[in-house]
Amino acid sequence: MSSFRSAPLLLAATLVSATVFADFEEDYESKQWQEIEVQLPAAPRQETLLPFYVSAATENRFFIDGATLTVGSDGVVRYVLLVLTPQGARNVTYEGMRCLTRERRIYASERQDGSWSRARKNEWVRIQDAYANRHHAALFLEYFCPVGNIVQDAAEARNALIKGVHPDNKR
Repeated sequence: MSSFRSAPLLLAATLVSATVFADFEEDYESKQWQEIEVQLPAAPRQETLLPFYVSAATENRFFIDGATLTVGSDGVVRYVLLVLTPQGARNVTYEGMRCLTRERRIYASERQDGSWSRARKNEWVRIQDAYANRHHAALFLEYFCPVGNIVQDAAEARNALIKGVHPDNKR
């Protein structure tokens, strides 16, 4: 007899939770991610460059301009990346990284005169952990997105670069 009395309560609780879940799903789907407007930073300065390790498979040297590091309200870590080859070639890009989706994007490349040229292929691409050319994977895994979670602010990202690894990553 007592199971018959609790059945209406169970049915009511199920209906309420189903309604709450449906509202959550509808609300989640209606709030699409929106990227904030991006402002190009100043050209990198030698005194604010932070080196980071990529792998033994490359002789290139990699740097992030610590002065340009930001963590946007849209969940994107933005930074200037400098790659130097042993032969002296220099590649400077202004980029963004989304920890939530494991994607990256190039907003602009530096010209020889220090000005920016906006990227023609301005789209998000998946970060791959390739053996030889893995600097984006290193930034994602070791510095900006420890355990897949975005750093809280630019200071946390700078500290991870200075220490050589984010403290949340266990070695």
